Amino acid sequence: MTTTDYLIDSALVLLVLLQIKERPLTTKALIRPLVIVAVAVVNYLHGVPTAGNDLVLVAVLALLGLSIGVASGQTVSMRPGGNGEVLVRAGWLSGFFWVLGMGSRFAFAVWISHGGAAAIGRFSAQHAITSGEAWTAALLAMAVFEVWGRSLVLAARRHQVEQAVPAAELA
Repeated sequence: MTTTDYLIDSALVLLVLLQIKERPLTTKALIRPLVIVAVAVVNYLHGVPTAGNDLVLVAVLALLGLSIGVASGQTVSMRPGGNGEVLVRAGWLSGFFWVLGMGSRFAFAVWISHGGAAAIGRFSAQHAITSGEAWTAALLAMAVFEVWGRSLVLAARRHQVEQAVPAAELA
């Protein structure tokens, strides 16, 4: 793993850990993880292999990432603030889901770099996964779908809270 790998993974984990303290959910806070994952995609994705079961691997990990991201976004506490903003706080369950996704990719990369490559090679051969590039694309898809899933859930929930505030004030 390179220093860039460590920095990207650490930045994405840190974003959720920062939400343990309640703070306003701004558009900037929603976009920031999307920018970070976009940097990862630009740096690491050099194509999506389509031979063998490469696309199956990509789809399975993308769906896993989406599930983890949605679970993380659904378990964030959200409430209207005093100045019309929406306040969010990531509890332990939300943090668990987020770190599960980010941490599993990080652990996989460390394992591959420190003796796991032969096992992945055997698994890939047995399951018609054609190259390391397929694994890169699949792990990136997992990260992208996790980030997008969480961000979209948070944005939708923020919108619901914003819409509920005026009705509550009228009552």
